[in-house]
Amino acid sequence: MSVLRDYAATVSQPTLPLAGAGEPARYDEVVETDGSFRPGWKALAAHALALSADDLHRVDGEIVRFLADDGVSYARPDAGAQPWQLDPVPLVLDAAAWAPLEVALAQRAELLNAILVDLYGERRLLREGIVPAAVVVGHSGYLRPLARRSAVDPQPLLLSAVDLGRDADGEWHALADRVQAPSGLGFAAENRRVISQVMPDLFQESSLHHLDPYFAALRAALLSSTLGSVDDARVVILSPGTLSETAFDQAFLANALGFPLVQGSDLVVRDGFVWMKPAGWPARRPTDRIDVIIRRVDAAWCDPLELRGDSRLGVAGLTEAVRRGRVRLVNGLGAGVLENPALMPYLAAACEALLGEQLRLPSVPTWWCGDEASRELVLARLDAGDPTLIVRTIDEPRKTLGDLSPSELAARIAAAPHRFVGQDQLPLSQTPVWSPARPGQRAGRAAAQPLTLRAFALRYGSTYRPLVGGLATVRAHADTPPRTKDVWVLKAQTDDPDQNLSEIAPLPAGSSARTIPPLAPRAHADMFWTGRYAERTEDLLRLLLAAQAELDQPGAYTAGVLADPPRVLLDALARLAGMRSLDPEPELRSLLLDAARPGSAAHSIARLREAMAGVRDQLSGDTWRVFANIDRASRALRSSAHPHRTAESGGRMLAAMLSLYGVTANMIRDTGWHMIEAGRYLERGLQLCELLTAGLAEKHDARATRDVLEAVLLASESVVTYRRRYRGSVRASDVLDLLLLDGSNPRSLAFALTELRTHLAAMPASTGSSRAERLLDHLDTEVAGIDVTALVAVSGGRRDALVDYLAHVSEQLERLSDAVRHLHFESGPPAVPLSELSLVEVMEARA
Repeated sequence: MSVLRDYAATVSQPTLPLAGAGEPARYDEVVETDGSFRPGWKALAAHALALSADDLHRVDGEIVRFLADDGVSYARPDAGAQPWQLDPVPLVLDAAAWAPLEVALAQRAELLNAILVDLYGERRLLREGIVPAAVVVGHSGYLRPLARRSAVDPQPLLLSAVDLGRDADGEWHALADRVQAPSGLGFAAENRRVISQVMPDLFQESSLHHLDPYFAALRAALLSSTLGSVDDARVVILSPGTLSETAFDQAFLANALGFPLVQGSDLVVRDGFVWMKPAGWPARRPTDRIDVIIRRVDAAWCDPLELRGDSRLGVAGLTEAVRRGRVRLVNGLGAGVLENPALMPYLAAACEALLGEQLRLPSVPTWWCGDEASRELVLARLDAGDPTLIVRTIDEPRKTLGDLSPSELAARIAAAPHRFVGQDQLPLSQTPVWSPARPGQRAGRAAAQPLTLRAFALRYGSTYRPLVGGLATVRAHADTPPRTKDVWVLKAQTDDPDQNLSEIAPLPAGSSARTIPPLAPRAHADMFWTGRYAERTEDLLRLLLAAQAELDQPGAYTAGVLADPPRVLLDALARLAGMRSLDPEPELRSLLLDAARPGSAAHSIARLREAMAGVRDQLSGDTWRVFANIDRASRALRSSAHPHRTAESGGRMLAAMLSLYGVTANMIRDTGWHMIEAGRYLERGLQLCELLTAGLAEKHDARATRDVLEAVLLASESVVTYRRRYRGSVRASDVLDLLLLDGSNPRSLAFALTELRTHLAAMPASTGSSRAERLLDHLDTEVAGIDVTALVAVSGGRRDALVDYLAHVSEQLERLSDAVRHLHFESGPPAVPLSELSLVEVMEARA
């Protein structure tokens, strides 16, 4: 029997899986009450109903792999970054079921926009008592600095979202409005991309609405949303940073729309306008003005000058720029007041007053405790222990009051009734969710779980256009991580246009189709360190594998004594990462796995991942397969204690790192790419100095010298080149000539300095005479004048001249790195909260 037929047989029993004693039967998204399939699933019967447990087991594994390859994660506040979870069984809705919901979603978006305009403008709803004033002014999302008619944006909501749930009769209800910084579009698009690849037959045979036109419409709407006349609008996405819960969603949106992903520290307000900070700010004036900001930072954190003084996420003066109409925020700063459950009881009346219409999409039944009759009802149900009642504050997460007893909740309500609401807990509809086989089970199965749907609406042209689709979420329990579903809305006719958008409006007249978005100094720094950590990881992995190869030779490690070649390479590793164990095997495993160990490969990989996450919008999606392959190699090493696994996993990690070259090679040659390459070659010079210091500092006997020098060449990926250039014996002078002076050898110091010069010269702040370029010129001249014969001279069994020279080169390279940071990355002193400044400094800042 197929999985879905088995599910249908299960839910058709008299007691549905999620219905407890005294609870109403839940609406099922797949099966009718008579046991037949709903219209949407009937249209997919040819393929969907044939899916077996083996099919879904395979698909589920492929989904996990695809999501890992794309680096998709969601950072839960209480658990950190977690892998994104996607169920293989989509939520399917037919056109007839979707049509009335689409109309209701468009109306709700228009209503919320009208309410927002009114609350910050005429305040008719408050003046006429349609909405109690305490509901609005008692909510932390109502920003008084923006409450003036002259500052009102007539269309503050460009993109809105609402969380939906069905009741037992299958009617949709709004559970919560998400209008301040609505997230999820990127996750929805990623879900669709993955499902279309793992179930291509089912996807291609289904006549469903594709998502691409909606992103094109969103981009066109943003470019057309500027305030005033702007020929070539500059749009950015303001992110809280890489630690944000929805960092992937933000980066996906930036990539899909082609807009830079910025942080508050990247922007500055000057002369009433918002600008991208240039390197060297404030000595250098900004030149790239920002016209539209897609805001993914909560309003309270957007301006440390007028809102939260302790914020490091916002831009000082942004509120004033908004008041002057100098920048468009999507969505407006004051939109957070709409995410207020206390508004829900009054939306129907507000709809009639502002739109002259009946509200089509009801909210979940809600009672504001500031109203006496509603408060008594909530307290009575609370006292009776009603399990279907939820009590929450009007502007805090629902979990905030989860540990309080009914008596404690009643006391808090009595103390500040306007701060609380009571809401019905709907018996949400259920849908099949794939559960892999557990120990003792022969096969996996589809189990029913409650579902919510996040729907989106975009103001496109003069109306709101809902996304035909959305982001569905299922949870076995409230405390479990969310598992999502792709949402398939089938077309009424196969030739209907996707998203009901026959064509996308062209760019505004006079705008340029080709733009070069500027990169902030922070992005340049992340790119630079991307190059450095990538090279550091690769070089250390090569060194580690060379050491492992030497350890595998007969007599390399006898009675706790190391032969010269492996000892030299392990000494080089110790110079880079210290030493944790005298036993080579656990030492090498630690270097591959211990991310908390500074200098280890695992540590460099973790730092590389962080640096690349900061500029994810600039990178190809293939980038994250590097980390997925490294993670798989790490898991394999952790699961096996066999010594050969170290070399195998290290080799797989190195192969993954080498694939990063292919990704960056296909980047556009902008300043970001030049910074990656500059970081790569600067780090290559530093790593080479450490390797040569460890390998050539001591004089060995003839046989050991040959073995050590070949190990050094192997670790520096130059052994083949050396054999072709220098036939015969291996000599220290020839090795130094190849690795220090040979400008045709990509692994040499001379080659690295030449490349470094090229990439630094391409940066806007470079003048040809900057300190970084002067230091590079001096070092280049020194290297060109090296006397190899003098460097390889041995005194007392050591090459002290070589050691001193390599230490000097390393010091110069570190100085060069600092000069690059000062010239290309720094943009003024770090932000300091007003609360940490003296009164005189505060007055000067506000002057």
